[in-house]
Amino acid sequence: MLAKSGFATLMRRLSVCMLLVTVSATAQDDPFAEYRAMMGDDNPAIFVIEEGAELWTRPLGPKQASLEQCDLGLGAGVVKGAYAQLPRYFADTQQVMDLEGRLIHCMVTLQGRERDDILRKPYSATGDMGTELEALASYIAEQSSGMPIVIPQNHPAEQEAYALGEQLFFYRAGPYDFSCATCHRQSDKRIRLQKLPNLTVSDGAGMASSTWPAYRISQGVVRTMGWRMQDCAKQQRLPQLLPGSEAVVALIEYMGVNAAGTEMAAPGLKR
Repeated sequence: MLAKSGFATLMRRLSVCMLLVTVSATAQDDPFAEYRAMMGDDNPAIFVIEEGAELWTRPLGPKQASLEQCDLGLGAGVVKGAYAQLPRYFADTQQVMDLEGRLIHCMVTLQGRERDDILRKPYSATGDMGTELEALASYIAEQSSGMPIVIPQNHPAEQEAYALGEQLFFYRAGPYDFSCATCHRQSDKRIRLQKLPNLTVSDGAGMASSTWPAYRISQGVVRTMGWRMQDCAKQQRLPQLLPGSEAVVALIEYMGVNAAGTEMAAPGLKR
């Protein structure tokens, strides 16, 4: 689907194969921290970032327009630092929007594309080539690397989004009757090989918010924060969450505000 995607995917998988061969299997506390340390600047997501940068400037859609005039909150076309300040309120839509929701809005309004077409497959399946949304999110998130997370709470709609996100975080539902908080409101807990961040406090929320999007080693693709919300809802056996939906934005808002001040380090590297 993406230009250069075959080469990029091959390079990503070669990188991961080499890594898996050389990494010791003895780490007990956080085996994937060892992977991350060994990868250093060689996170396979670098190829996806390049794809995203190309897609940002490529004319697409019926209007044959690029996304270079998309306003991510800091002015039309300004990408540097934008991700660290999303979600935020946008006057032109009168909504609080996260990155993925804003990108979809720009694809529709600037490029003339159909929203349903964009949403038909926003995220790749395991082993797939990456999607356009994943590549763009990787590129834009990387442009905030090293910057502190500062999610605005000035507009009443932003404050309402945080309150809704907190409510949803603790809302128990589904056939298993559990909430986001069931897994993510205690410190020093883990599931399988992975530590569970406490998303109600700064450290835990910062660790999560600053490292998505992330290259997922076990799946061989970059995953976005929107995908992460969708996957959590799937584990709760809830209806599928759409990218940029009110529930997704509210949950990201809740975590982002809790993560205030944490330096961005995305795309990260996950299990």
